[in-house]
Amino acid sequence: MKRTRADVVFDIFNYAIMVIVLIITIYPLYFTIIASFSDPTQVSLGNTTLWIKGFTIETYSSVFKNSEIWIGYRNTIFYTLFGTIFNLFLTIPTAYVLSKKTLPGRSAISWYFLFTMYFGGGLVPSYLLVTGLHLDNTVFTIIILGGLSVYNMIVTRVYFQNSVPEELYEAAIIDGASDFRQFFTIALPLSAPIIAVMALYYGVGRWNDYFTALIYLNDNDKMPLQIVLRRILIQNQSLSASLTTEQQMMNEETKAYLERMKRVAEGMKYSLIWIASAPLLIAYPFVQKYFVKGVMIGSLKG
Repeated sequence: MKRTRADVVFDIFNYAIMVIVLIITIYPLYFTIIASFSDPTQVSLGNTTLWIKGFTIETYSSVFKNSEIWIGYRNTIFYTLFGTIFNLFLTIPTAYVLSKKTLPGRSAISWYFLFTMYFGGGLVPSYLLVTGLHLDNTVFTIIILGGLSVYNMIVTRVYFQNSVPEELYEAAIIDGASDFRQFFTIALPLSAPIIAVMALYYGVGRWNDYFTALIYLNDNDKMPLQIVLRRILIQNQSLSASLTTEQQMMNEETKAYLERMKRVAEGMKYSLIWIASAPLLIAYPFVQKYFVKGVMIGSLKG
């Protein structure tokens, strides 16, 4: 079919909008990268808008000299890995069972889960429950809390309903397969896309979670990376404020040194952002194809 002038104009307009959105989305990450590798003085002067100015790894060296960073990384990897496994252990079987139309009380159970999406006890009852079970200040608190997202479970349930043919289950039943065998030999092998999507959803949430640790953890050796980075940023802001006050009583050489330290402390926030974001950005391309397929099948058909 011959394209009209209106079609060409529409395509040009669409491409222009998408390019603008892409730039708005990508530029903050790009700026964070170039600012983290640029001279802090050049960053403070606003000279790193497009390119790295005065390449240096000084801010990264300052960050990684802090042993708390490595402890936070270790803890966050542990919480993310085992927390995501625990999430999938609860979400996938629950969604599979609720996808069965022959399940007795299926509607009532679904409404029970749906109710928890909109109504909760709140922070104080949750805290009293955790402390009452003696789970506060333990690694199990971070892993167990938030074990199942009802929204993710519903998306997974819709995937099972729409993407796994019922005829496969019927054939398996004729061959004498139990419900467990149907789940492990039919449902799981055919649900790789939605499992990848749920792993990504839960993994990102686990990696970025700091509020749970802020409320329930007291031991610094158990703190995740996000809490450690937050603490470093607060310390750097306090350091900058104190150096500004002390500069008034020092000679010019000392003032210049302290000004340099202030800028390094300020520039560390860009390296901290990149340190916290890099692992997820690296992992995303490996699950992208499953992510797109799983989301489209699991949500749009529902």
